Amino acid sequence: MMEKTVKRGTRTGFTTGACSAAAARAAVLGLLDGMVPPTVEALLPNGQRVRFDVNDGLCDGRSAHAMVIKDAGDDPDCTDKAHLTADVLRLPGAAGEVVLLGGFGVGTVTMAGLGLAVGGPAINPVPRRNIEDNVREAGTALLASDGLQVTISVPQGLEMAKKTLNARLGILGGISILGTTGIVKPYSTAAYRASVVQGVEVAATTGSDTVVLTTGGRTEKFAMAELPGLPEPCFVQMGDFLRYALDAAVKAKLRRVVIGGMVGKLTKIAQGETITHANRAEVDTDLLAAIAASIGAPPDECAAIAAAETARFAAERMAVLGLIDAFHTALARQVVRTVMGRYPNRFRLDVLVCDFDGKKLAEATSHE
Repeated sequence: MMEKTVKRGTRTGFTTGACSAAAARAAVLGLLDGMVPPTVEALLPNGQRVRFDVNDGLCDGRSAHAMVIKDAGDDPDCTDKAHLTADVLRLPGAAGEVVLLGGFGVGTVTMAGLGLAVGGPAINPVPRRNIEDNVREAGTALLASDGLQVTISVPQGLEMAKKTLNARLGILGGISILGTTGIVKPYSTAAYRASVVQGVEVAATTGSDTVVLTTGGRTEKFAMAELPGLPEPCFVQMGDFLRYALDAAVKAKLRRVVIGGMVGKLTKIAQGETITHANRAEVDTDLLAAIAASIGAPPDECAAIAAAETARFAAERMAVLGLIDAFHTALARQVVRTVMGRYPNRFRLDVLVCDFDGKKLAEATSHE
C-alpha cells in the first residue's frame, strides 16, 4: 500500500477515520455487487484517493461486513493495527438516509465539551462526514430506494482505550474515531521533530523575518487566510513541538513568531507545556477557570470549568454566556506572557485563535 523505499521514521499512515471510511465503502460495494472487494479506493477528507486492503468481507444481500487494518506509518500510536470494522445494513424504504452508529470498541460520549452528542459514538465530525461521503459516493444506486445503516466497531478498541486519556474525557467503552485529513504524519518521531526545525529554517530564508507556527492543517489554513501577504514557506505545522520550533526561530534570528491555534493546544502553551501532545500532560482547567473569572464569568461557571476535563468545555460555556471573544483574547494574552517569559526579547510574538471551524476568535501580541 505504501512505498517500501521511504526513509524510516518519515512514513505516513492513515487515521482511524480514514480506515473506517474505507471499510464502510467496501461493505457498501459488497451490498451492490454481491461480493466485498479485496481492495477499495477510498476518498480521504483532504480530497486524496487511497487504496486500502479489505479483510473479512461478507455479505448476504441485506447486510455486508468489511474490515480495514490501520497502518499508522511511523507513528506507532496505540491504535496501530486496529481492526476498523464496518457493518452496513439496508434500511428498506428509507431512501437517501445514512445512519451512523458506534459498535463494540468505539467509545460512547458521556460528557459535554467534546463537540459531540452526549450518549452518541465518539466519531469526530470530520471522520463522520468522510464515512458518509464514501457511503453516498459508492452507494448512490442503493440510496435511490433504501437507507443505509453503518455501524463502526473496533474489536480491540476496549483494550486500546486503556492506553488513552479517553476515560478521563468521558469517552467510555472504546477508542475515538479521529482524523482531519485522513493521513497520520509521524508527529511523535524524531523525524517529524527534525522536519519542524527544518521548516523554521526554510522560513528564515524567505526574507520576511516571520515564521507562523500552527498545530495542524486546520489552524494553518486559518493562519494563511489571516496573513495572506506571507510566502507559503513561512507557515510551519509544528504539531506538538513548540519548543523545537521556537528554539529554531531564535537560532535563525527570526524577528517575528506567530502562533495559530485552538483552545486546547493554546491552553497547554499558556500553562507552560512546550510539548503539547495529548498524552504528555493534562489541560490545566484551573487556569481556564481563572481566565474565565478574570473576564467576569460567574463563580459557579468557573467551578464547572475547573472540574471539567477539556478546554473545549470552557469555550462552550463561554459561548453560552456571550464571553467567547473576551475569553479567547484573555487566553491569547496568557500565551504571550508565558512564551515571552521563556524567550524574553527574542522575537515579537503574535497569537491568533480560531474556533473548531477555523473562524477567527481573538488575537494578542507582545508588541503593545
